[in-house]
Amino acid sequence: MAATHAVERFLTAVGELGLDPQVMTFPNDTRTAQQAADALGCELGQIVKSLIFKAGDDLVLVLTSGANRVDVAKAAALFDVEALGKADADEARSATGFAIGGIPPCGHPEPLRTVIDTDLLGWETVWAAAGAPDAVFEIAPQRLVDVTGATAAAVS
Repeated sequence: MAATHAVERFLTAVGELGLDPQVMTFPNDTRTAQQAADALGCELGQIVKSLIFKAGDDLVLVLTSGANRVDVAKAAALFDVEALGKADADEARSATGFAIGGIPPCGHPEPLRTVIDTDLLGWETVWAAAGAPDAVFEIAPQRLVDVTGATAAAVS
C-alpha cells in the first residue's frame, strides 16, 4: 500500500533527525486540518499545515496553524522575495518526497527553508502529517523548530 510505504519513508527520514514519533493512522483521510482535528479530538489550532510555496527559484515550507490562513505577503518578506507563488502538486512532491495532504514538516530529501507560524508555539504539543493523508504524529512545537531549522514568525 502506497500510504504505508510513505509513512515508513517518513519514519526512516525523521529517525535520522533523532525523532521517533508515534504515528497514528485513521480509517478516513485527515487530509484537511479540520478532518485531522476532528479525528484527534484536539483544537484546530494544534494542527500543523505544511505548505509548499515558490520563493523565486526556490521551494520553501511554511508551517502554519490549522486555524490560520497564510498571509503570503508577510511570508514572502520572510523569504526575501516580493511574492510567493503556490507550488503545484508535482513541485511539492519533488521538494518533499510526499504528496499534498500527507506532507510532513520534516524528513524531506533536502531541508527546505522553513518558517513556522508563531501561533503554533503556544501549544504544548501539535499534530502534523506523517507522510500520508491518513497519518499524523504529535510533536512539541519547539522540537519541530529544532528539527526543521524554522524561523518563527507571524505569518497569518
